[in-house]
Amino acid sequence: MPDRTFLSWPFFSEEHRALAAELEVFVRQEVASLPHVETSVDAACRALVRVLGEGGWLMHAVTAPHGGARERLDVRTLCLVRETLARAWGLADFAFAMQGLGTGPITLFGSDALRERYLPLVASGERIAAFALSEPDAGSDVAAMRTTARRVDGGFVIDGVKTWISNAGIADHYVVFCRYPEAGERGYAAFVVDADNPGLRVAERIDVIAPHPLGRIELTECRVSADALVGEAGAGMRVALGTLDVFRPTVGAAALGFARRALDEALGWTRERQAFGKALNEFQLIQALLGEMALEVDASALLVYRAAWARDSGAERITREAAMAKLYATEAAQRVIDTAVQIFGGRGVVSGAPVETLYREIRALRIYEGTSEIQKLVIAGQLLKDEAARSI
Repeated sequence: MPDRTFLSWPFFSEEHRALAAELEVFVRQEVASLPHVETSVDAACRALVRVLGEGGWLMHAVTAPHGGARERLDVRTLCLVRETLARAWGLADFAFAMQGLGTGPITLFGSDALRERYLPLVASGERIAAFALSEPDAGSDVAAMRTTARRVDGGFVIDGVKTWISNAGIADHYVVFCRYPEAGERGYAAFVVDADNPGLRVAERIDVIAPHPLGRIELTECRVSADALVGEAGAGMRVALGTLDVFRPTVGAAALGFARRALDEALGWTRERQAFGKALNEFQLIQALLGEMALEVDASALLVYRAAWARDSGAERITREAAMAKLYATEAAQRVIDTAVQIFGGRGVVSGAPVETLYREIRALRIYEGTSEIQKLVIAGQLLKDEAARSI
């Protein structure tokens, strides 16, 4: 059994503790029984969304009264769900996370009409969401995006290319970010584009080391109505960054789930594995490694749930806290998992072994939603901004 003592920390309420216990049962009974077939990743992802919707867990990824559990996203709940799902199956975490991120702009900035149209179906698992921000030449440098929108009678026309888009090919809608030149050089906009829009095409599917639906989409004379606009025309960057601010700590939570699983696997292996006439866990070198892994796990948990608690306690922006949580937890999980592989020795690199799967799963988390290097710049930028404000 994994260590659950962290739930006694003051970051959590009794509601959170009850939710975590309920989710553990759900994962064992419903998620673990689904077939883990990597060659049918689309089907597995659709099945996971359906099961999570039927189980009521996707209600936590959107807000009330449009199918959600609360009037405001509870980031601690999002983190608890992602951590628990990631510990069980990386694709299950992905399925949940994208329902939240793919509709986060609508939840946080969308009109009531957009919320009513999209959120209930996302919460029930009947609609799959996607978040389309990155481009071939605009990854870390988001402002370099070239996709553009122009106003026409009755709405807007979007042209451009988006890549590294999770759920590309299975999503029912995409929140697409683009330049909006009419609002000036720093003008951006966000739109909801349905997958069946004739101006949208999934141009390529991208295979990665930890399989999940990923691809490149092309928008050519893609017409959307005026009510597809998310937030204000020209304020699309605020929509993007505001959404990432909320969901970035949850990436750290997913990494934490991977790290906890790696530590659990290592503990079990060192207890059972015999070498030189005794169990591996009797060797001081192994004990030192286990101690370091546990330290990394708890430090990650503290940063992740500090950020989530700050947001849930009323902070409008948690830029520094979210960046710290994402940066540390993903880098720490990489170290923890690598140590687990080393402890397993040859068995740790056998394809399909739990720690080998984790080794592939964790790598992308240090890149997406802001690379580790970008997080360092975000933290430093916020520190300098705060210091300047104090000196006035």
